[in-house]
Amino acid sequence: MAFRLFIATTSQGKLRDFRTAAAASSLSIEPLPKLSKIPAPDENGATFAANATLKAVYYSRFASGELVLADDSGLEVDALSGAPGVRSARFAADAGLVDSPDANDNTDVWNNMVLLQRLAAVPAARRTARYRCVLVTARDGQPVHTAEGAVEGLILDGPRGTGGFGYDPLFFLPELDRTMAELDLETKYSLSHRGRAFAALLHMLKP
Repeated sequence: MAFRLFIATTSQGKLRDFRTAAAASSLSIEPLPKLSKIPAPDENGATFAANATLKAVYYSRFASGELVLADDSGLEVDALSGAPGVRSARFAADAGLVDSPDANDNTDVWNNMVLLQRLAAVPAARRTARYRCVLVTARDGQPVHTAEGAVEGLILDGPRGTGGFGYDPLFFLPELDRTMAELDLETKYSLSHRGRAFAALLHMLKP
């Protein structure tokens, strides 16, 4: 029987990824109603799991009786001691780079630029990294499920590909000889950190 899962994200890239994943199941993925009008919680957790849990619990209180999904995900670079980690979306902002109010959102561009600067002196063989994702569902303020996924790769010294979002143009998959930004949505879902976490979550959701 088909069932609905509300997702608490304003990221069109994440929503697209989750909907691609749900297309192969009987699960309906919908944005949390009126999400843009709900004040965002302070994501002050030290881990992906902590942030995903606090977001799922918080947003589930705005959809009584519904199962609400939140995620926290990001990039861990070994040569940077796991950074940017939970600060992946705010990596450039932490370095003092912000867009002017009338500019287009260049967050991904700035984040990638800062990453390349930090790795400028690091040789290719030591640019090992992973994407990590933690998914948490909650209902009426109580966590219900937790699922995780990760994918290993290397950080290139320049972007490749026009698809994806975030650090995808720099995240290289040696076994495919492509970056995440060079993959079609179905292939990306099948091996990405988000896809793997979602597959684990679907297994938990089966009756």
